[in-house]
Amino acid sequence: MNWQAIVDFDGTISREDTTDRVLQRFAEPGWEEIEADWVAGKIGSRECMQRQVALLHASPDVFDTFVSSLAIDWGFAAFVRLCQRAGIPVTVVSDGLDRTIHALVGRAGLSGLTVVANHIEPLPGDRWRLTSPHADPSGGCASGTCKCRVASSLSRPLTLLVGDGRSDFCVAGQADLVFAKKSLIAHCRDNGIGYRPFNTFSEAVGLLETLLSETTSEPAAPARKDMING
Repeated sequence: MNWQAIVDFDGTISREDTTDRVLQRFAEPGWEEIEADWVAGKIGSRECMQRQVALLHASPDVFDTFVSSLAIDWGFAAFVRLCQRAGIPVTVVSDGLDRTIHALVGRAGLSGLTVVANHIEPLPGDRWRLTSPHADPSGGCASGTCKCRVASSLSRPLTLLVGDGRSDFCVAGQADLVFAKKSLIAHCRDNGIGYRPFNTFSEAVGLLETLLSETTSEPAAPARKDMING
């Protein structure tokens, strides 16, 4: 197969924004004002998350225990297994927190998956620090994880993006096909990007089965208007 799958985490694999849940539980007051500056476009997501993570107070054990209680879409494991049978590499690419993602995909029995995300590490005194090893070094992208840069670094010629929102908008324009939910549906529709809508990974499995039955060595139909669902 010539396809590779890039899958968003927060709101796509997880049922909620896990970073927001962590902040709600452990951050000092002020993280919501920082979030508002990001929503208003005053700062990029990298600066936003670095400042927010600096407000966290939690020991690593307490942090990990809380994260382990967060919900994911258990159908993701079936989606990954179908990709593996079809020879499609799966990479979780997120503007969220690597520690949280590794914990939750591991809980689903998928600890071997490649995860590309911001790196969060504990500091003395129950504090935390965020670094962004997958940011755009040119500064052209203000996200902590530049998904377009990551996508272009992967080896397969055809990219399937599975995502749900704002951090996926840019890379959606580069993907050969998008499985979209939530606000990513409207973005794809408004920008003429080929997509197929889904709500759960059990639906995404069915979409992938259809794609596999249609696909040859060339990208079938994703760019055709008659294949844009919604």
